[in-house]
Amino acid sequence: MEYIYAALLLHKLGKEVNEENVKKVVAAAGQEVDESKIKSLISSLKGVDIAKELESANLVAAPATGVSEAPAEEKKAEAPKEEKKEAAAEGLSSLFG
Repeated sequence: MEYIYAALLLHKLGKEVNEENVKKVVAAAGQEVDESKIKSLISSLKGVDIAKELESANLVAAPATGVSEAPAEEKKAEAPKEEKKEAAAEGLSSLFG
């Protein structure tokens, strides 16, 4: 996973994603460098537009953000019920002093 992160970091910084740069990033992070994993990653990324892939990944993840908003709406709907319970409790306390 650290090799993928290294490639993403290099891309984000506008650096070339190549074996040498990935190796430097992984080594700088204090990890042991596995040359075969780096070569495999770099060969897998040949011809891939990382920016375009990240953009399409964001589009896929976008609907998931709408799902997280639903519980917030439910919490808003529950607030009046809690206020009603508090008002009812105040009314009962006035009866029993």
